[in-house]
Amino acid sequence: MARFPDGFDVEGPVRAEIFVVWLNGDDLELTGPCGAAPWLVELGATDHPVEVVDRIVRENVGEPRLVHSTSWRHDGDAVILSFVVVIDRGLVGQMESAPIRRADLARSAATTAPTEIANEQVVEHGLRHLAWLAQDDPVVASELPAAWRPLLAAYVPEPFRNLG
Repeated sequence: MARFPDGFDVEGPVRAEIFVVWLNGDDLELTGPCGAAPWLVELGATDHPVEVVDRIVRENVGEPRLVHSTSWRHDGDAVILSFVVVIDRGLVGQMESAPIRRADLARSAATTAPTEIANEQVVEHGLRHLAWLAQDDPVVASELPAAWRPLLAAYVPEPFRNLG
């Protein structure tokens, strides 16, 4: 249970949803221990989500280039924290992999969340977020290889995409 200073408590599981992304030639692809499917990890009440994701990727895949939380949502009885983890080509090994396809974002109402959110929409949101960070955050910009830049340029962060 998480307790906030104002007495508001949150109970229930928190899960990290890990999308492992790599550059395969001119394509961004998803891979990982679950292939192209997200890797779900339950977090303990005192676990720091970024530290857990970093550790579990290091132990099972290898050293990640970048670990970044891109979104969260409520799903059933759990809160899901979504992460994009960037790895280098050499770590893919025998893990299954699949190209990332573009998807429309899941849209919400003014005061309610979307009723359904598909994995493809989470990845789309995550890559748009990463595209923005690659331009705005010096750490992200320095960690992403130059070959990622033209591919991420196609992921125009909202709201700018709808204005063009």
